[in-house]
Amino acid sequence: MNPAYFEFQNAVKLLCGQDALERIPDELRHMEAEKPLLLTDAVLLRLGIVKKVHDVMQAEGCVPAALFTDIPVDSSLSVVNRIVAFYREHECDAIVAVGGGSVIDSAKGARLVLSQERDDILSISGMENLHCGRHIPFIVVPTTAGTGSECTGVAVIRNDEQAVKMEFLSPFVEPDVAVLDARMTQRLPARATASTGVDALCHAIEASTCLQSNPLSSAYSMAAIKLISTNLLRATRCGSDIDARLAMSIAATMAGIAFSNSMVGAVHAIGHALGGVCHVPHAEAMGILLPHVLNFNLPVAADGYARILPEMVGWDRAAVIPSSQRGCSLVQAVRELLIQLHECAGIPLRLLEVGVTESQLVRVAETAVNDGALIVNPRAMSVEQIVNVLREAL
Repeated sequence: MNPAYFEFQNAVKLLCGQDALERIPDELRHMEAEKPLLLTDAVLLRLGIVKKVHDVMQAEGCVPAALFTDIPVDSSLSVVNRIVAFYREHECDAIVAVGGGSVIDSAKGARLVLSQERDDILSISGMENLHCGRHIPFIVVPTTAGTGSECTGVAVIRNDEQAVKMEFLSPFVEPDVAVLDARMTQRLPARATASTGVDALCHAIEASTCLQSNPLSSAYSMAAIKLISTNLLRATRCGSDIDARLAMSIAATMAGIAFSNSMVGAVHAIGHALGGVCHVPHAEAMGILLPHVLNFNLPVAADGYARILPEMVGWDRAAVIPSSQRGCSLVQAVRELLIQLHECAGIPLRLLEVGVTESQLVRVAETAVNDGALIVNPRAMSVEQIVNVLREAL
């Protein structure tokens, strides 16, 4: 059922495909930026991935004014505040973020604080009606194909003191430009390729079935699911497959646009809690939880899952499945894909594999029940029901 009213936004310019990186200097010039801060993490610096971006910028006379690499796997409020101070210290006038979800979310947080002319990101937490503030030119270059963060209006940043992940929602965290270039994901290891791809799949499925789903978000979701189902295993098994890599980058971006305009659901609510309480990497939490939450939602979401099934398994295979069984078949198809990814890339399928213990489940559930993503899940969940889902995934 379509909503009586909905809003849809995607203001990010996409540069996709061959030589997309080489267009970064022109985009900065169009925004009258001359002293960009290049933001990344130490791993990408060591692997030489950042050098490709730096060299492209330098070749066109757009030399970064400074380089910041001190971003952990799960970024935090304090990291964002350090980036803000670093940006001002070096008198930068733009941000170019090269990395995965943590780098991009850190850059988003810093951009938001700088635009509001603040020093501490906590000072604007809970303020969803922020004005646009000062424009900080902002370009992102994703090095994974999963988060979709390059096109979303949300930044997820860890609060170390409270052991929770905070969501900063604002259209003003969206980048100006996102660069999708297969060269940036070619060296991504198989396990990371698989887990981030599953993250994108989770975004797409939840965006198309949550209570705030709308026709446009569903259209993006369905296209993303089809791209993922036909390209994720290829990209995982053969990292040099440029076509599969680019297809996964586009799919992740489309899924990001979808959930940014509808929302996600219980997989993310519980996954955020697992990250905050147990430090489970986000993408791996998504893969572990997805089939269990889908199964929990099945009594109320079977029709939505049935609509997804042809994009997941193909129309020929879906057509021979009785309509009453298509919702269950979607859950089974997801399980099959996860098992294949486990076998070829080693992604975890159980919470025990990532160090979660029975004693932590209640605390995770009590954290998850207060996560905003749970509000739009197709089926309401109590603490006890979340514990049961976690126990099934253990």
